[in-house]
Amino acid sequence: MQKYLVTMMVFALTIGARGQTETIDTARFMAVYDYQCRTMDDEENHVVDSMEIVVQVGRTMTKSMPWSQSSLRQRTFEEEGKVYKEAFLHMQTIWTGWPEGQTTTRELIFPYIFEGKEPTPEMKWTLSDDTVTVCGYFCQKATTMFRGVEWNVCYTEEIPSSAGPWRLHGLPGLIVLAESEAHTFTLTQVRQEATPITYQPDPEARKLTYKKLLKYRNEIYGNKQYAKNPLYYLPEFNELLRSFPDSQVTVLTKFNAVFLDWRPMLTKAHVYQPLEKE
Repeated sequence: MQKYLVTMMVFALTIGARGQTETIDTARFMAVYDYQCRTMDDEENHVVDSMEIVVQVGRTMTKSMPWSQSSLRQRTFEEEGKVYKEAFLHMQTIWTGWPEGQTTTRELIFPYIFEGKEPTPEMKWTLSDDTVTVCGYFCQKATTMFRGVEWNVCYTEEIPSSAGPWRLHGLPGLIVLAESEAHTFTLTQVRQEATPITYQPDPEARKLTYKKLLKYRNEIYGNKQYAKNPLYYLPEFNELLRSFPDSQVTVLTKFNAVFLDWRPMLTKAHVYQPLEKE
């Protein structure tokens, strides 16, 4: 089946007028992770989706984000392909420790940007005496159950930081490898760059508690209709796609996506594997 990318500026995603970017900390270093998710496509074939996660580790907070939201993004045709891969994985931008004592999460659940806050959750780790070398680092092992998902991780005290990818944190060394049944984060590089950690207020973002945002996300993406019709919950938008002139359809990528306001929106997806279940 031929797959298309539809460019439709007439139905641009409403982002709203954002506020001025604030520098809220300075990174001591950046950690880059390969994130993989084991799942199935809309025809129940096993697939592995992957993307890069960039974590800025500051003095008082960390910012974990998709590669496309980081300073590492290169504006080349080849590199833009990474943005399409990211669309399958719904990775948020997460400020852990900002504001002080809290965690802020921002993400797109089409057609709105959502922002949720919560007190930074404590992760209760069980440390092991087992050691292993991972990615060239001498590591120790630990496990935790976090919001319904069991994690097995390797961390290294060679990099003295309690940070990790996504929401994972709280160990006496940087997390190098983290695995659950469906998900794997693997450290690929550490960059010693003193970059600003920023936050850009978005007055149009829909603000709510993170508990409510998590519930909404899992209801939308966890629906059985999602893989075959990711926009099932927006019937008006689906009707617009069906009626859009064929002359406006351009073959640009192997992914089946609608491109709105420079963001890919999938018209077929993969079965959602939540990082948090509860």
